Amino acid sequence: MKIEINRLNDSYWMEAVNESGNKVHMDASPDIGGTDHGFRPMQLLLTALGGCSAIDIISILKKQKQKLEDITISVTGEREKDTVPSLFREVHVHFVLFGNLEEDKVKKAVSLSVEKYCSVARMLEKTATVTHSFEIVNP
Repeated sequence: MKIEINRLNDSYWMEAVNESGNKVHMDASPDIGGTDHGFRPMQLLLTALGGCSAIDIISILKKQKQKLEDITISVTGEREKDTVPSLFREVHVHFVLFGNLEEDKVKKAVSLSVEKYCSVARMLEKTATVTHSFEIVNP
């Protein structure tokens, strides 16, 4: 795995490119001179957690023969106050799953992802309490 990062202005705006050519923009807060043209690095970490667990859940539900129509994820994180580095202390992931789904199978998929399979969650567990919740919307 390799990521290349290039600076896009004379401040903090950067572009990360992976081996496939996919791009993500990063920037710092305007409070320290950033221009708000991209995600902050710690926001990307929460984004990675949501994406990693969503991939797991979709895969597990497919194996369980559940017809998932859509999924949305909300990830919140609280960081340590007045410390450098300011690590996450609490992270919560909330999943909203759409479809005619069996609650016990969704619960199992969510738990397996966040508590066992998602590498990002497992890394964050080293410094933060990672919790999760879900709801099912049957349109």
